[in-house]
Amino acid sequence: MSILIKTVRVNGFRALENIEVDLEHTTVLTGMNNTGKTSFLKVLQIVFGNRMFINPDDFCITGHTVSDQIIIDVKIIPVDLDQKQTDIFDENWEIELGIDRIQIDTEGNSFVPIRTIVTLNENNGTYRTKQHILPEWYKFEQGGNYWHQQQNGIEKSFSIEEIPFFYTNTQRDIIEDIKLKTSYLGRLISKIEYPDVVVKKIEKKIKKLNEKTVSSSDILLNLRNTLKELNTALDTSSEGIEITPFTKKLRDLSKGLTIHYTDDKESFSMDYHGMGTRSWSSLLTLKALISSLHTYIVSIDKVLFPILAIEEPEAHLHPNAQKKLFSQLDSIHGQKIIATHSPYIAASANLSQIRGLDKKNGKITFGQIDVSTFSKEDLRKVERQVVHSRGEILFSKVLVFFEGETEEQALPIFAEMFFEEPLLELGIDFVGVGGHGNYEPFLKVADSFNIPWYIFSDAELDTIESVEKQLTAIGKINKKDDLVIFLNSENSYEEELIANGYLEEARKAILEAELQKCVNEQHKTAKKTEIDGYNESNISEYLIRNKTSISPILAQIICDSEKELPPKIIELFQKINTNIFNQNT
Repeated sequence: MSILIKTVRVNGFRALENIEVDLEHTTVLTGMNNTGKTSFLKVLQIVFGNRMFINPDDFCITGHTVSDQIIIDVKIIPVDLDQKQTDIFDENWEIELGIDRIQIDTEGNSFVPIRTIVTLNENNGTYRTKQHILPEWYKFEQGGNYWHQQQNGIEKSFSIEEIPFFYTNTQRDIIEDIKLKTSYLGRLISKIEYPDVVVKKIEKKIKKLNEKTVSSSDILLNLRNTLKELNTALDTSSEGIEITPFTKKLRDLSKGLTIHYTDDKESFSMDYHGMGTRSWSSLLTLKALISSLHTYIVSIDKVLFPILAIEEPEAHLHPNAQKKLFSQLDSIHGQKIIATHSPYIAASANLSQIRGLDKKNGKITFGQIDVSTFSKEDLRKVERQVVHSRGEILFSKVLVFFEGETEEQALPIFAEMFFEEPLLELGIDFVGVGGHGNYEPFLKVADSFNIPWYIFSDAELDTIESVEKQLTAIGKINKKDDLVIFLNSENSYEEELIANGYLEEARKAILEAELQKCVNEQHKTAKKTEIDGYNESNISEYLIRNKTSISPILAQIICDSEKELPPKIIELFQKINTNIFNQNT
């Protein structure tokens, strides 16, 4: 049995004006820059950790008005070993949390509702923090009043040693950790203890090692004998001087602590490793500290629930290391909230663990997937085709969905031509869903994470009917004309290009593709003569038969020609330009 921070509400902190977030045992926060990921980690620090970072700039500004307080509500629930909610806290947690903090909801479930209020004194820029136990867990909004407008309840602080809070930012470096007693590594080392008999035995060996080292070096012997001249000034007949290459006392060993990583041939001090290894090592020392704390707590039959707020764990790491790091963090005892810009971290998480942050008109919203609305097959498909293989789409400005591989090859080329910017800078991701009947789960993902989307679709009758049915299922059929671009006259993508007048460009693309296969000039001449004789039907059949390989070649030839892009593609990009980038074309 354990506990879980199930829900967090925030009002008036930075750009988090009025939000509610449900958390998992491990929660991954995704979103573009400046969408509030770090701010949310700081919210948890206000409730459970050190609040010394708070300053007047942390109070929300709406228009020309600055909020005079920050209100944070946190709901803690009991869970079993599978992280499923139970109706009561176990005895140990009931004792640690305190009976006077535990409330019971209308369904008989126990929970602890904590309210933290930070008040700003505008005269001197200082703040005051108070904590309360709410009489109930209010509805987010009821009768025109929001949760933060409801009564505070009994004032009672919430500082429980069994719920320690750990925050790591992007500046972590194990080299600096070694120097600081207050770092996670420093705290871990400070807990080292040895039995007296072990201390005496090891220090005796250290003494012999020092004597052997000094006696084996002419330089050290000369230095020691020379320094003995101090005896004259100190008026002492004792030895007076010791040179100890190795520390005399076991308790001082940590002061000279170094960490080496060894490859197949050599051992290198951490100072010689890059920031990726040093940052990763710093996170792993936190894991070691929590493991040590947990082992001790279990040994005395007590409970421990660490809360970890981790900012950009991927900093300086290559993709494979990022994937490995996520599994290491996920296995740490306690609750983890990870803010990331990494598609590899996001792809390593389960869909239910991801929270997408979005910011529009200065207002931040949190999105999450209700996995209960997916069939097992749809959930598997989305996790495989979107999250695990295309994690970058969780950080997109806009998504364009389509049926197959042809558009996936061509549309990015057309987009760079239209917008005159590299695709990565645009923030547009193009996603094939593998057939016209597969849009719905992908649209649910985009809607859940507040990512704008469009469908670029063939115009066969069964395709149109299928798309409309799926739009109806997600409540977007009334926005069909805004969100879906159908090709003309039941055309496929290839037929649309021919109808738009790109017959000769298609012939050039076919010739370029086929000449690459020719082994000599005679073969090339024959192939060119053959392709010159292709009629419209031959060209259309070739494009459809070789759609994956020919599509990017044809797209580039069209871009290099003096012709405009295909009208339906221009229509798609104009919608994106106007609605997403706020640019008129």
